[in-house]
Amino acid sequence: MKIILIEDVENLGRRGNVVKVADGYARNYLIPQRFAMQATPGNLKYVENQKLVWVKQEAKLKEEAEILAQALGEVRVHIEKKVGEGDNLYGSVTTMDIAHQLEEKGFQIDRRKIRLDHPIKTLGEYTIPIRLHRDVTAEIKVLVAKEGGETALAAEVSAPVGAPGAENRAEESVPAELSPPLSPPEEPEAGGDAEEEKS
Repeated sequence: MKIILIEDVENLGRRGNVVKVADGYARNYLIPQRFAMQATPGNLKYVENQKLVWVKQEAKLKEEAEILAQALGEVRVHIEKKVGEGDNLYGSVTTMDIAHQLEEKGFQIDRRKIRLDHPIKTLGEYTIPIRLHRDVTAEIKVLVAKEGGETALAAEVSAPVGAPGAENRAEESVPAELSPPLSPPEEPEAGGDAEEEKS
């Protein structure tokens, strides 16, 4: 079946292109999802008149994508996961995890635009591309860390004075000259010595 794309479809074509696809693909997916319409004479004329509008829309979308890409370039996503032997993750980091973290930072990104070839299964820092527009791709940094690893270290370093072990560290840090003086040895009472001499 010949169809006219009214949205960009990856690996198929751009908006306004006339392409030929399987009947089932067109009727069951592309046309119901409003990615395409049948290539009838009336629809072809409609598309021809619509092209100028699409060009203006495309320019605006590209400009917005470039602004968003610049903002995302400053973003660093931190994801903590439980790990097993060899620092391998229990489970993995997926596009859904990354999209959720971006949402918490105020970025609404469709997870399908996040280009992750395969789920992340090891600790480390990764550069992940996000395709915001067919001509604009942003990159973000994703740090995958051990769950509770950095938090526990920070807690140990900044332990309050009242925390276990802090008292001993405080005592060790007191200079010798400030330590309390030793008490002199007690002298025997004079009365006791005199009684012994009389006896």
